[in-house]
Amino acid sequence: MSNPKLNLTHKSVTILGAQRSGMALAKLITKEGGKVRISEQASRENFDAEFHHWLSKNHIEAEFNGHTQLFIDQSDLLVLSPGVRIDVLPVEWAKAKGIPVLGEIEFTFQFCSKPVIAITGSNGKTTVTTLIHKVLEEAGYRSSLCGNIGSPFAEHVLDAHKKDFFVLEVSSFQMESLLAPDSPFRLNNGRASRDGIFIKGFKPSIAVFLNFSQNHLDRHKDLNEYFEAKRKIFLNQDKNDVAVLNGRDETLQKFSTQLPSQVIFFNTKHMNPNYSAASAVAESLGISSSVYRRVFENFKGVEHRREWIRNLDGIDFVNDSKATTPEATLWALNQAQQPILLICGGRDKKTDFGILRSIIQQKVKKIFAIGEATEKIHKTFSDIVEVEGCHRLEIALERAKEQGMKGDCVLLSPMCASFDMFRNFEERGQIFKNLVKNLKERLHA
Repeated sequence: MSNPKLNLTHKSVTILGAQRSGMALAKLITKEGGKVRISEQASRENFDAEFHHWLSKNHIEAEFNGHTQLFIDQSDLLVLSPGVRIDVLPVEWAKAKGIPVLGEIEFTFQFCSKPVIAITGSNGKTTVTTLIHKVLEEAGYRSSLCGNIGSPFAEHVLDAHKKDFFVLEVSSFQMESLLAPDSPFRLNNGRASRDGIFIKGFKPSIAVFLNFSQNHLDRHKDLNEYFEAKRKIFLNQDKNDVAVLNGRDETLQKFSTQLPSQVIFFNTKHMNPNYSAASAVAESLGISSSVYRRVFENFKGVEHRREWIRNLDGIDFVNDSKATTPEATLWALNQAQQPILLICGGRDKKTDFGILRSIIQQKVKKIFAIGEATEKIHKTFSDIVEVEGCHRLEIALERAKEQGMKGDCVLLSPMCASFDMFRNFEERGQIFKNLVKNLKERLHA
């Protein structure tokens, strides 16, 4: 027997964080009969008049400039927007009061009536999530592309009746808050749990774990904590579900024996690993190879991932802003066939840049470093390649253009987070694209 839907009627649901996901959650809560409340760390002035009109029109109570215990204590349920840490003080207040705390993914799952295909991993999530979505559409299914890819899960579940599958990119941040199977808020043996709150565990029909490497060590205390957050994608799966794992990743191979679900390995030896993962999912659903091969043949890539922008004065300009880890930049450089002028840097996630030394020595003519990681980049690479520190992205681009020669490639592949200078990697990539499009040709004598 399936678990009942979480009943929000007359319940006060407080959302921690008021950005795009917060607004999507508010709409879902309202639709389900709950009373929305928002607690936001930022000041009221950070939000535009349209947002405040929306609050007033929908009678949403909100606090700004930080969280207060009284506000949290008046909640029946606390929901965390993506990016909010599980160890923040408001979560401690809620737990002390016995108030359930759910992340956006698990909360939204309570109202999702269609199968979920969830994808995680240290690198390649967005590309594989997009490929799976396109394969499903090519096969005739109504697929919804959402999650960490930039479109909130809650926004899509509002019209779940129009979909056949939800294809969901999930990050370790979003899975930190997933409840354990023995949570007091679960439904046990058909009997009511604490305070009449019934919570289904996040349970994707197909869960994909692409790879595991250093990432987000600025957020997680060590690699083990990072891996434990990632592995939660399988937390509630059973023998009727499918786990798709990278057959060439030793960590995932060892871990596979602990899973109760049906394990399928994808092999990256003879195929692009992203295509291999997507084809494994397709085959588990009975989709023929002719369908997914058509998608692969026509796939032009995702925005901000080795995205060619233009050629100017014989120099190619490529946007790889989505490369927020050294491994992602390593992959981008491995694909390169031209001499590279590399723009990199941003907020360091406490990862090892050293894995790039060999490939940079082979392929990179010069590094233009930006952001908080400039000093670390200089220390890591200045003995093998010239490193020029640049205060801003536009300066780095101008310097790279000035020094580039016909046949070179100016590549933005930051290997760092964007939050020291930009709201997210999308903004960083879009600004880079705009700057490149506005570059002028050199004046030739």
